[in-house]
Amino acid sequence: MADQSTSDLATSDLALLDATAQADLVRRRKVSPRELVDAAIARIEALNPRLNAVITTRFESARREASDAALPDGPFRGVPFLLKDLTCHSAGDPFHAGMQLLRELRWVEPHDTYLAARFRAAGFVFLGKTNTPELGPVPTTEPVAYGPTRNPWDPARSPGGSSGGSAAAVASGMVPVAHANDGGGSIRIPASECGLVGLKPSRGRTSFGPDAGEGWAGMSIEHVVSRSVRDTAAILDAVAGYCAGDPYSAPSPVRPYRDEVGAPPGRLRVGLMLRSPDNQFAVDPTCVAAARGAARLLESLGHRVEEAHPAALDDPEAGRAAVNVVTTWTARDLAYWSERTGRTIGPRDVEPMIWGIAEMGRAVSAVEYIRAVEHMHAYTRRMARWWADDGFDLLLTPTLLEPPPVLGSFDPTPDDPMHGFARGGAFVAFTLPFNVTGQPAVSLPLHWSAEGLPIGVQLVAAYGREDVLVRIAAQLETAQPWSGRRPAIHA
Repeated sequence: MADQSTSDLATSDLALLDATAQADLVRRRKVSPRELVDAAIARIEALNPRLNAVITTRFESARREASDAALPDGPFRGVPFLLKDLTCHSAGDPFHAGMQLLRELRWVEPHDTYLAARFRAAGFVFLGKTNTPELGPVPTTEPVAYGPTRNPWDPARSPGGSSGGSAAAVASGMVPVAHANDGGGSIRIPASECGLVGLKPSRGRTSFGPDAGEGWAGMSIEHVVSRSVRDTAAILDAVAGYCAGDPYSAPSPVRPYRDEVGAPPGRLRVGLMLRSPDNQFAVDPTCVAAARGAARLLESLGHRVEEAHPAALDDPEAGRAAVNVVTTWTARDLAYWSERTGRTIGPRDVEPMIWGIAEMGRAVSAVEYIRAVEHMHAYTRRMARWWADDGFDLLLTPTLLEPPPVLGSFDPTPDDPMHGFARGGAFVAFTLPFNVTGQPAVSLPLHWSAEGLPIGVQLVAAYGREDVLVRIAAQLETAQPWSGRRPAIHA
């Protein structure tokens, strides 16, 4: 029994605490898991009608689990949590992957993924699922199945995608942290647009089992969006690592990532890139200013920053190879769901853009697909040399080419159902390369536009070096804190 109830610790006060702080309250018996869960449910019920971040709920199940003495005694015992409704599913709960068809079929998954099981073992209590675009290939969250999620900083704007529902929920204070995944930027993009920490771990750091070995030929990875570096680090400790049958796994860290928070990063050599790869797209001056500001902050902390980047980043063929992979996997997704549902999925069962992407994928031969993967592997080796041989520790870039776009910017047009996919290809210019290489990259909320919109900056480390990213991110968080900033829509 807690010795201080939520009548003393208001729901709005809890909304300001990260997951680490909420878990500490439980450990010190200042609040019970059930009280944390009830408070988060109240916040979701109050805010979600304005944001549409949470699409399915399991409130009564969550209340029972939070009240059960058998709730796992992990590092985040009793902390309320949301799962993105894509890739990571939970036993007995709806799973729709943004698809209207699965919503109509009331599709339920029978078991936890390995990742969901690790979230549970950490002590998190699942309150529901967050919105995502259909099958996740665009950097906004506006599926036909559930409608658009709105950015709590400006509800006329996108929260990003494909983890936009999770990001809006965390940024608005519904929950302190939520599941997210990233195949081309889908952790970092919504983190940038919603003012959050978004770490894409190294390839193989988290498991896709037991239903899959990898996603998008290794470009996809699972983790969370959060409000603090310490949450991001400690949750990675809880969910990372090899699971039986995984086709590959990232090298184990020397020590827990949570121990890297506050550890001296040393004097790092940082490359700064302000133009888009191959100079293919214009970068908004606000995003350039964000990266320049981060560079000045790094220099003030004693790091060496110079305008430099891997030459391989300017290879346009890597993007074309990634498109072949994404389109082919989308075609397979539709075949997979046809097999599982027993219903042959046709063009009327999915959004026009998804059908168009799948048609592109069906036109890719097996030989062309293997060639694309080979090119991605060669590109990865060329990129790695900049970190391994040229003496750089980090690359600093804007996270995105532009501030959070208005909702509808990715909508298909009557004569161009693929508009959103094409626009998305430009949008991920700074993020997609590191899905191809599998390197860890983090978006940090270090800048706000004149309109008060969050503008993220991206830091990229060598493969397997999340420890470097955690140390530098924590140093930047201390030097220029963002925890006091609140969006217009907040608990």
